[in-house]
Amino acid sequence: MNYPAEAKVIADASATPETRLMALGLMLPKPPAAVGAYEPWARYANFITTSFQLPFDGETLRHVGLLGDTVSTQDGIAAARLCALNGLAQLAEAAGSLANVRLIRLDGHVGCTQDYDDMPLVLDAASRLLQDVLGERGRHARTALGHHVMPLGAPVMLGFFAEIITTERGLA
Repeated sequence: MNYPAEAKVIADASATPETRLMALGLMLPKPPAAVGAYEPWARYANFITTSFQLPFDGETLRHVGLLGDTVSTQDGIAAARLCALNGLAQLAEAAGSLANVRLIRLDGHVGCTQDYDDMPLVLDAASRLLQDVLGERGRHARTALGHHVMPLGAPVMLGFFAEIITTERGLA
């Protein structure tokens, strides 16, 4: 966050996810299309799971390479935030609105060298963004795994598991 006004909006429990996005100077992208023979998300009852989201900006994979080698930690953080925005776009499409989403779990995978140990720092950027946008409904469990080979050479990929909230009473 850069300005006190942003912090005030983020801290406001009654703010909508869309208002929080605007306060952060962000917009949801168009949900990325699948790059293979699978669906970008699936729904079962009131649960949504997404396929892993890569750091796509439109149709361009914005970051490629391994953290600890050709990708800096700062670029890994940017990639994680972009993956988070893409995941939010998928969840919004699946649930009809981010106001209907409660995040349960974030699966974080980082493409990195064997000795790279800042995976939590990279994935925390995505976790913080999700909590800033969704508020209390953005608090989640998380996995963090490192890999030497990633799909399309992406340095970060995130998978989401969320609940669709259908009541007015808040957290289910």
